[in-house]
Amino acid sequence: MGHPVERESGASAGSELPPGQRLQRGWPVTHYGPVPKFRPERWDFRVFGATADGDKHTWGHEEFTALPYTTVVADLHCVTKFSMIGAEWGGVPAAAILDLAPPAPDVTHVMVWAEYGFSSNLRLSDFASDRTIFATHKDGELLTAEHGFPVRLIVPHLYAWKGPKWVRGVEYMTADRRGFWEERGYHNVGDPWKEQRYSYQEEPGEGPEL
Repeated sequence: MGHPVERESGASAGSELPPGQRLQRGWPVTHYGPVPKFRPERWDFRVFGATADGDKHTWGHEEFTALPYTTVVADLHCVTKFSMIGAEWGGVPAAAILDLAPPAPDVTHVMVWAEYGFSSNLRLSDFASDRTIFATHKDGELLTAEHGFPVRLIVPHLYAWKGPKWVRGVEYMTADRRGFWEERGYHNVGDPWKEQRYSYQEEPGEGPEL
């Protein structure tokens, strides 16, 4: 099922971990708040905001799982300093969402929305990476509820908080604004190789204009 597995040129290929990270065996459960109850008849995935056609695009659960499927082998770097190496993520590539619901030409960022109003902002270029994936599976198995079932976002080149669990939609934005953790002191970009953990580390141009 899906396209051939892509391998990341990073720690999973034998190079060093990002600064300050330690190798993690297994997959710890880390999240804020309770695990939501999945109700497939009520679940949908929405793309809204500054879409090219001005409309909101919505898929039910069966429709979403029928979208193009691919796999990516990539590491996961948590800001709490553990790194999980070489996991195989399966799901819907972000590029497929951009093709099916194109953004307006002036879109620069997206806000990824999850259950309970949780959010994370991304530059459009990060979201559009061919390695960014709305994961439904890990290592060939469906995600567990604690790890984000039915859908979590994986952005391999950024810290894991940039990829929320229990994703419900994407908002296209023509200007940047901070998401949940970014409003609470985390770095607006979150590149683990630059160790961009906290907002006080931000350089000019890395945060939203005031």
